[in-house]
Parts: sequence; structure tokens; C-alpha cells
Amino acid sequence: MKTGIFGGTFDPLHNGHLAIASHFYHQCGLDRVLFIPAAWPPHKPAGPLASFPQRLAMTERATRGQRAFFTCDIEGQRSGRSYSVDTLNQLRQHYPADSFYFLIGMDSLLELDSWKEFRRLPQLCHLVVAQRPGYSAITGQTELPVALQPDFCYDPALPGFRHKDGNLLIFLKETDCPISSTQVRTALRQHQPVEQLVPAVVLAYIRQHQLYGADFVKESH
Repeated sequence: MKTGIFGGTFDPLHNGHLAIASHFYHQCGLDRVLFIPAAWPPHKPAGPLASFPQRLAMTERATRGQRAFFTCDIEGQRSGRSYSVDTLNQLRQHYPADSFYFLIGMDSLLELDSWKEFRRLPQLCHLVVAQRPGYSAITGQTELPVALQPDFCYDPALPGFRHKDGNLLIFLKETDCPISSTQVRTALRQHQPVEQLVPAVVLAYIRQHQLYGADFVKESH
């Protein structure tokens, strides 16, 4: 089974996440996409605004009923910071027959050498990169982050990059997304309508639990 891994704080999950996941699913020919909320994100010292159970609940509601999207609470089952290499090791133990495709943003790729055991990541899975606004596409070997260049080579047959262990570095097309969780939280604090930004079930949960200052969110008409 080809399993996509989409991790993030999802604080909150929004329609942009679902759109990117759809591109991820179709372009990589996946069988399923696992949404994995980070329990304790290592690159966000201040931590998420909503608790892990709340972010997990919002993600579960957004993926429920989606044919190939599922929510996984694996990082909430561990103590300590939520490192991707630990999650991938666990998933490979749970699903030894699966081939894993791990989605990251272009900003994360450029900073991958700051991640725990970053050289292990492309040994455990294919790396799939979503474009971010303001970042240029990588089309040549020398444009890769310096720390990754010894481990990847350009394969014109793909065309793309292949790790020395055989896994791929894949760049998604058409994944620029104008929505961010910060934008959603700001709109909620300012009591602006967000119905076009988040799934209805997520907004209902936010209102029910009065997250992000959303106790008096205006309805859009």
C-alpha cells in the first residue's frame, strides 16, 4: 500500500490542508493519506494554541467520510517532542508492507538539516515537497540544500531526484495555498467570517469550544 504522511500542528486544520492533501494523493498515486497532528512540535517552542486532543478532534472531523483521508494519533501516544523520524520508524513497524510518502513544505526541505536524524528520513520514505509562496522551484542538483546534495542525484528518467538508497524526492505541482492557520486564527480573533477557510465541521467545533477567540464569530451571508 502506498501511504502518504501529512503531519502538522493543524491549529486549526483548514481547507488549504485538504486541497494540498488532494494534490498529494493524486499526483503520487497514493492509496491513503494519514493526517498526523503533532503532539509537541519541536520547531514551535511556544507550542500550539489548541491542545492536542482538540487539534486531533478537529482533524478527525475534517477527514471523516473522506474516501482516502484518515487521522492518526500516533504522536499523541508518545511522550516528549514529536520528531518525524520517530513517527516514521513507528509507522514502518506497524505497516511493514507499506511504502511511505512523507509530505513536507519547501521551507522545511531547506531547513531539513535542523531536524532530528535528518539523513534517516529519506532512508525511511519518499520525500514529497509542497511548494510554498515565495520559494523558487528546485530543478538542479546544486539547488538542493547543501546537506542533502551528497545523498541525492538527479535522475533524468523521472525527471527528479533519487536518494542513494532508492527513495525519491518528489516536488508537487500546483500546491501554492493562500490559506494559513495563522490567517484563520487572526480572522477568528477579529470576529471575521471564516466559512470559506475551514471545513464546516471544524468551524462548528471551534465555536463549540470557543477556540482562538471565536465565541462571537460572525456568520457570512
